[in-house]
Amino acid sequence: MEERIKKQLEFSLEIDKEKNVFRQTSLSGKGRKENDAEHAWHMAIMAYLLREYSNDEIDVAKTMLMCLIHDIVEIDAGDTYAYDEEGLKTQKERENAAKERIFSILPDDQKQELTALFDEFESGQTAESRFAHAMDNLQPLMLNDSNDGADWREHNTSAKAVYGRHAMTKLGSETIYAITEQIIKKHIERGNLI
Repeated sequence: MEERIKKQLEFSLEIDKEKNVFRQTSLSGKGRKENDAEHAWHMAIMAYLLREYSNDEIDVAKTMLMCLIHDIVEIDAGDTYAYDEEGLKTQKERENAAKERIFSILPDDQKQELTALFDEFESGQTAESRFAHAMDNLQPLMLNDSNDGADWREHNTSAKAVYGRHAMTKLGSETIYAITEQIIKKHIERGNLI
């Protein structure tokens, strides 16, 4: 087998491990906890469907690919709950090491391409990365809303923390931020957010 395709297939098998990284967010209808691959797939479809609400024009294929690869690093780094202050302190370091190991499986040109795309997502400086972040925030918020805030209650999550996270949503989509604000307010009134 040619070396290039061998590396591509090895990477394809490696990322299958993303299906075993479980998040703190439950599936809709009070199902089990979702895994990273399900989260990424869901975000990518949402990016396509909701692209008209981006603050800026976006390359939707690029945005969808960002959504699909943004959590691959959690194969090694593990999922860090969005409101876990201690875990967030070491998240960048863990994810950088994972990014280097996992993307290095690929042929060099594809390693560089996916690393650059991952870094672009992390920086939040482009229209695509800002909209991908909006999807990354909206997707678990929708699931939590569908479960009457159960995941927030489980972790004693504060409204301040949720609002802080959704500052990135506003940068990607004012329209989606307005919807998230309605959802957050509803859960403050219900006592699901402290």
